[in-house]
Amino acid sequence: MPSRSQYALMDPKDRNIVLFVCFSSAVAFFDFLIYLFMVDVISAAFFPADTSSSITKLQGLGLFAIGYLARPIGGVIFGRYGDIYGRKPVLLISMLVTAACMLAISCLPTYAQWGLSAPILFIILRIIQGMAFGIFVPLAWIFVAEHVPRQYLSAGCSYVIASFLIGVLFASTFFTWLTASMTTEQLVTNGWRLPFIAAAILSFLPLLAWRYISESPFFVEMKKQKPSKCFAKPFTLLFSHCKHSLFIGMILTLMISSITIVVVLLLPKLITLRFTIDSDLFGFSHSLGVIFMIFGCLFYGILSNYQNFGKILVMGSVLLITQVFAFFYHLEAGGDYILIMYALLGFCAGIIGMIPAIFVQLFPTNVRLTGMAISYSVTYGIVGGLLPFALSYATVFVSFSPALYIAFIGFIGIIIGLYFYNLQEYKKIDQLI
Repeated sequence: MPSRSQYALMDPKDRNIVLFVCFSSAVAFFDFLIYLFMVDVISAAFFPADTSSSITKLQGLGLFAIGYLARPIGGVIFGRYGDIYGRKPVLLISMLVTAACMLAISCLPTYAQWGLSAPILFIILRIIQGMAFGIFVPLAWIFVAEHVPRQYLSAGCSYVIASFLIGVLFASTFFTWLTASMTTEQLVTNGWRLPFIAAAILSFLPLLAWRYISESPFFVEMKKQKPSKCFAKPFTLLFSHCKHSLFIGMILTLMISSITIVVVLLLPKLITLRFTIDSDLFGFSHSLGVIFMIFGCLFYGILSNYQNFGKILVMGSVLLITQVFAFFYHLEAGGDYILIMYALLGFCAGIIGMIPAIFVQLFPTNVRLTGMAISYSVTYGIVGGLLPFALSYATVFVSFSPALYIAFIGFIGIIIGLYFYNLQEYKKIDQLI
């Protein structure tokens, strides 16, 4: 495996790789969030006009959830391909498929034009895009982790997580501008196409720098050694030697997916179900929370480079549990300091920034993408597909439901942190089986 010193400095080529992956990640998350921000408009464009508003919202949420449910398929198919033929070709396929889907959706006819064929085509393209996104996230972490020097592993992976959140901010800003610039009728007629066109253009942009992107040094070195058993049967090797790693990977994904979906995506809608807050103030508070979550990701990512991962995870989980309850108690009291409380919640939720680095090290090089793709996409598909419906239903009856769920995830974080804190020896990132 590559013999780079643990204390080697990050050279310009490494920095370019990180920037490339981070930009691509921000764009990919923007692509994926179009369905969430445009749920009502897309439902009106692709489903019958006489459908009740509650059914329309469920249809829109269903379109969003389909993307999550398609992730495991992409993870299984492309993960194996990436461990046999390389990380770079799979990254290219993922980016091209996403861009092509965005462009194709922007050209689709509406329900008024083609009837039932329109939503069927839309759902098919949505599934294909979900498959591509299912492999992109673990692949982005692996691509960075296998390029940068060991001492930058945690920080580099936290940059990728932070870039996803930058994509959230960009999506929020873009759709705020779009809805302010067009009437609902204009959006339903043709305005809904604009974000998909913008997403397609942004998705193609990183490919202009493709020739400067190199294959993972770990994969190149593994291929040079040519031990056929190292890469010919990743599924067989994975389930023979890494069942424990798959389980831990699914637990780590449960933490990442739950915190991201609840704090970043669902919380604004869940809070409005039970609390009355000025919409403009709350919208700004949410954006501020996402900004501080970016800072939190970077903070925890850099800190875990120099401190015991388990200890930091335990401390961060305790802080997250404390702050999420403080946040909801503050809402019950009137929400006068919503800006401060949302910022603190976002920073505490940044604990997810440290998780990808340990996730990457769970699996040996020759089964890394397969293992991460399966554990990540399967878990994220289940959580993303079910959590929006389950938590929305629970919040109607118990206003603190989001806090209780995040507290549950925090307790899991404490248990996992104690596990890694007491772990005497950990796998090397360049290990083979």
